[in-house]
Amino acid sequence: MIVLAIDTAGPNGSVALCECGAGALAGDCQLIELVPLAGGTYSAQLMPQIAGLLKRHNLDKLAIDAYAAASGPGSFTGLRVGLSTVKALAEVTRKPIAAVSLLEALAWSGAADGKVIAALDAMRGEVYVGEYVIRGNAVPKLLREVLMPVQEFAAEAQLSETPPILTPEESVASVLRARGLEVRVVPRPRSDIIARIGALKIAAALVTSPEALDANYIRRSDAEIFSKGSS
Repeated sequence: MIVLAIDTAGPNGSVALCECGAGALAGDCQLIELVPLAGGTYSAQLMPQIAGLLKRHNLDKLAIDAYAAASGPGSFTGLRVGLSTVKALAEVTRKPIAAVSLLEALAWSGAADGKVIAALDAMRGEVYVGEYVIRGNAVPKLLREVLMPVQEFAAEAQLSETPPILTPEESVASVLRARGLEVRVVPRPRSDIIARIGALKIAAALVTSPEALDANYIRRSDAEIFSKGSS
């Protein structure tokens, strides 16, 4: 199964082309090629990079069996570009889409089996927190995804038996360590990890249609907040 995965949620993104197994072997993916994307230019880069990626491997868009998309949380503009591209491609090719949370990818890529907590900097003194149960080569089981003030999250974590918290950001790690919490700084997951989880979801029939694909912002955009306040 050829999976095209796209991540435009963060300050830098990537596109990955992977060959993945099916059924019980769905998470067994071989990376064909990964192309980095510079932040701020996703709308100009994304389609040309996808076209070039397919051309280099003598494939056309009909050779893609499925799509995996990083659905957030992250940049509002970046997510719109990536998800709109996946929607358009999947609608033309009539292939399934798996939406993958970045928190889910972070939890899956950096942990052993059991309960995992992942955290991403949401700015404004807040963090995106994802809690999952990881069981081998299975789709991560979501317990919760929330947006919290980082100090509130730290206080909550201190009151429970919290496993090491995974984050790619030293800014988050330093705050949590100052509260005595165990933190592991791990690499931010790339689109090849999005492809692996996407393949697992596709095998489990956890797919979405182009019309239903939506961003996982966790919080509203400033435009929505200000428009509500001024109405």
